[in-house]
Amino acid sequence: MLPGFPALSASRLYPPAHMQRARGTGRLSTKLRAERTCIDTFYQEGCAKIRLPRTHGEGLEAVLINTAGGLTGGDRLEWEADAAPGSKLVLTTQACERIYRSTGDDARVSTILKIGPGAHVDWLPQETILFEASRLHRTLKVDLAEGATLTAVEAVLLGREAMGEAARAARLNDRWEIRRNGRLVHAEASRLTGDGFEREAPSLLDGNNAFATVLAVTPAAEEKLDALRALLDPHISAAASAVGERLVLRVLAPSGLELRRVIAPAIALLSGAGALPRLWTI
Repeated sequence: MLPGFPALSASRLYPPAHMQRARGTGRLSTKLRAERTCIDTFYQEGCAKIRLPRTHGEGLEAVLINTAGGLTGGDRLEWEADAAPGSKLVLTTQACERIYRSTGDDARVSTILKIGPGAHVDWLPQETILFEASRLHRTLKVDLAEGATLTAVEAVLLGREAMGEAARAARLNDRWEIRRNGRLVHAEASRLTGDGFEREAPSLLDGNNAFATVLAVTPAAEEKLDALRALLDPHISAAASAVGERLVLRVLAPSGLELRRVIAPAIALLSGAGALPRLWTI
């Protein structure tokens, strides 16, 4: 220290580094033209990209892409879609989303869907992979107008099976809110805290490393229940129920491959297009 100069602390000499974080926002809306669903408005920013592959059906398919290659603590990703009255929209992802180890903050992913009268939206992202010590806070909010219908799936893999990972310290906070004309018709919350009891308890994950929820909101929910149950593998923990216009399928599986074998035909049955997006089969 030089005479007459105050001592500088290590924190002032070497200020903490600010880590670069991924930010992304993607929004689109649809319109009808000659009875086909077309793009109306389109916006993308940051690491959120949207691609519109050519399809032969009446609906519009949008592929959501996170160019950051995955998410970690402090990253933010936002998706919004507005389906015009009578339109059909399929939203899927290019690949599985990866949530990497966090130093303390949550990665946050929010999705907002607005579905106009008589419109249908398939929300079909591919599986989310949680890596060891990852942290994810995810929300899905859907506003259905009168006569609108929805098929939605969220599937989670705990680690990579081929690498022998189980991601036992991964954390997840997942919330769904589905409303019809502003009235709540379905809500749920899932949480993983890293507690071993959650992973092993028979009433919870029961030792499984993959799980999924498939939801259909449609007047034909009860009619499709028997057909859906007929698709289920008796060797996999899965159950389906229908109440009013809601049909819910929940699946637990030892691996991502076995999980997909169950949910893929279920999604094809419940989707507006009656088939999986092509990216699910590549």
